[in-house]
Amino acid sequence: MFGEDFLQRAIIAAPAILFALTVHEFFHAWTALRFGDTTARDQGRLTLNPLAHLDMMGTLMMFLSQFRFGWAKPVPVNPNNLRDPRRANFWISAAGPISNLGLAFIFGSLLRFVLSVGIDIPLAVLMLLKISVIINVSLAFFNLIPLFPLDGSHMLQSVLPPEQRAALDKLQRFSPILLMLLIFSGMTWMILGPFISMTVYLFSGMRLG
Repeated sequence: MFGEDFLQRAIIAAPAILFALTVHEFFHAWTALRFGDTTARDQGRLTLNPLAHLDMMGTLMMFLSQFRFGWAKPVPVNPNNLRDPRRANFWISAAGPISNLGLAFIFGSLLRFVLSVGIDIPLAVLMLLKISVIINVSLAFFNLIPLFPLDGSHMLQSVLPPEQRAALDKLQRFSPILLMLLIFSGMTWMILGPFISMTVYLFSGMRLG
């Protein structure tokens, strides 16, 4: 399982994943503060220090799944502190995926520039740019799935009328199970793959598959 190919991939992918998750959680915390909740800041989560956001089980799963699955510690939010809680919930949740798409665009633009002008850079750096684009786009779209505890579930909850929100709340009890089934059956890639591939190509000119 952990052969030479895995170790090479881990050396390149691990920093890209760590940075993507750190920025994702930082912008959740930053947006919560903008809407009046200081909980994340007070708990030391308004930082780009990856150690503040690491979840031990999520990190372990990342390595065991060979970087197909993992997570960081969720940013704490106290809705009682928020101005306009419903609107705040939407934007706090959306901030993570938006930040990852922003990173993917930046890395994709760098990759396009390097390849277009023919700059001679180490292969490892080139691979890091490519992997960073893929990871950030994948993380953004994965988190938009409207199943608890992903960001998409909070975003959907924020825009639904009260009666639909109540029905969604009942469904959310089964969401973690549904999410695991999607992940381990490969359905997530079947659903998200075309959107991820298209966005990676738009940002970087790189085709997947």
